[in-house]
Amino acid sequence: MAAGIQLPGNNETIDLQQQVARLQALLEASRQVHSTIREEEVLESVLRIAVRELEMAGAAFPGTGLVYGDGVEPNRETEAGPADVNGTSGPCPSDCVLPSFPLEDREGRRMTELVVAPPDGRELTIYEADFLEGLALQAAVALENARNHKRNVEFARVQQDLDAARDIQRSLLPQKLPAIEGYSVGYRSATCYEVGGDYLDIVAQSDGSVLMAIADVAGKGLASAIMSTSFRSAFRAMAVDGLPLDELAQRMNQHHWQDGEEARRKYVTAIFVRLHPEAGEIEVVNAGHNPGFGIHSDGSTCFFEATGTPLGLLPGMQYTTERCSFSPGSRLLFYTDGLTEAFRGDEEFGPERLMEIFSKCPSQKADGILDALWTAIGEFVEGGPQGDDMTALVLCRATGMPA
Repeated sequence: MAAGIQLPGNNETIDLQQQVARLQALLEASRQVHSTIREEEVLESVLRIAVRELEMAGAAFPGTGLVYGDGVEPNRETEAGPADVNGTSGPCPSDCVLPSFPLEDREGRRMTELVVAPPDGRELTIYEADFLEGLALQAAVALENARNHKRNVEFARVQQDLDAARDIQRSLLPQKLPAIEGYSVGYRSATCYEVGGDYLDIVAQSDGSVLMAIADVAGKGLASAIMSTSFRSAFRAMAVDGLPLDELAQRMNQHHWQDGEEARRKYVTAIFVRLHPEAGEIEVVNAGHNPGFGIHSDGSTCFFEATGTPLGLLPGMQYTTERCSFSPGSRLLFYTDGLTEAFRGDEEFGPERLMEIFSKCPSQKADGILDALWTAIGEFVEGGPQGDDMTALVLCRATGMPA
């Protein structure tokens, strides 16, 4: 008498020859199921195997619209969609309960289920049930792999777009700084993600002055970057008119407000600075931004506090221009809050540290000061991740120049 395998709870047995045949069939079925990385093709191959190899009347994956053969139609137990891969569909009695085999991912979450219709409404044999269980296991692995592949392809495409957006945004920063005799100007900008909401610009004016802006769109990431680009367009359009700074801020505020509700949620804090090199004077308007910080040649300090709300937050806002001399040996720092909100654990770098390092920095060159600031922040966070966009603008006036 041939040896056999009896499954628990069932009087039927599978003899060794049947077991070998089953394994061979499962291996071939596995090869077919894993031969593609497209989700729909995986499912279609499973349906074909169930109907052709096991001679089921029909098979389906409920909710996907994939049906193969007869005998599987939407009902209260099976909600397969109306599409029919084989071109036919047969009736299923309203009281029938078709055998189903779940396809679960590695975490045990159900992705879908295979529903089959045995011919003439009979029950599955032990061989058929065992084969379909094995087929469902292989199908689950292939389906999860196909979905992961699809996600990876989509992620790679998104990453490619973000990389291109990052390069474009970097190209919108000043590519060549103006050469201002007796002055040193420099900036540095680093986004938290591929693109960010910080904005910085330097525009030479027809009267010999230099207009500078540093701004921070609320939030970070792609949405803030889009708003930053819109801000740049408006700023550049208005900068050529040589408007007084307070009027420039008012117009920028109204322009942003009129862009609509979504734009208002991405309000912009900004500082506008106009340097008059010959006169040794600066004008500053702070629209809801971090205070600008200045050190005079005699060592005294000053802050340029906000004189109005962020741009786009309230309509009709008025701003005030602050003017002061910028004598030889003086320097200015304007920055976004990513510098002060760098963290080491729960400890914040903070504006006090930033001002102290800026005050004690021996360099009279803007790039040297920026190097010192970035080094100090990097040492403070001890290799921790950057939590926000970081942008800073430094303006210095060399000593020995006429006041």
